Amino acid sequence: MTGEPWAGWYRDREGSVAVRIAADGQRLRTRIRGVDFEGDSFDALDPAAGPPPEGAGFALSGGSLCDCVLEWDIPMPVYADGRVHRATLSCLLALGRPLPAGGLDREHLALTLHFDGAAYESERAEHDFEHALTVIQRRLPPGAYLRSCISCAFSDYHPAAGGLFGNLACFRGAKEKYRAVAGKDELFELWDERSGFVQETWACADFERRPAGGPGTGYRGAFPYVRADSAAPPVPVVPQTPLAAEATG
Repeated sequence: MTGEPWAGWYRDREGSVAVRIAADGQRLRTRIRGVDFEGDSFDALDPAAGPPPEGAGFALSGGSLCDCVLEWDIPMPVYADGRVHRATLSCLLALGRPLPAGGLDREHLALTLHFDGAAYESERAEHDFEHALTVIQRRLPPGAYLRSCISCAFSDYHPAAGGLFGNLACFRGAKEKYRAVAGKDELFELWDERSGFVQETWACADFERRPAGGPGTGYRGAFPYVRADSAAPPVPVVPQTPLAAEATG
């Protein structure tokens, strides 16, 4: 997967500005109103050179951007009909205001995959990319799948960790050992042999599709994982692209 910048918009009480987000599979970088921000996740974007100057208009919580809305598009590989297609994942993230005890009063994520003339949506108030992409995968046509780290045979999450984005551990350097992982204890034993953490939307040359069940599904299980309360997937909708709406709003 190439490291081409992702086009997007940033909006807060000061107004809206176009932005470009650079990603390398692990870190995110962007410039907003002349100030550089970087971090491992979209809810952990910190000023790269320390606190921004007074009057810059940014709200921070724990040193990270908040009280704002980010919208951006990610080129997303989708496998279907015997080949890899280039789709677009439109992302909208609303980061709320800081709470006195820490954290934010809300953090809502919505994803829409634009693929083959249709739009496949997550729920409207997701809390992380893992679940949002799981919902989208369930709604894709039979045989189609997201060809990125979230669906890779060598990725897993720490049993005690969570997060919005970028907390997916990669075991491409210990493939055969990871294939033998069948639960939490085995994952803990292998944890220090991980190659690092990767972004759910990234992909590399070592990609293999995650098994649909049984051996080789690690601690987190198959992708998409099976939920007892899963409803039948809705019919895909005609897209209303967030970037287009922002540009004309």
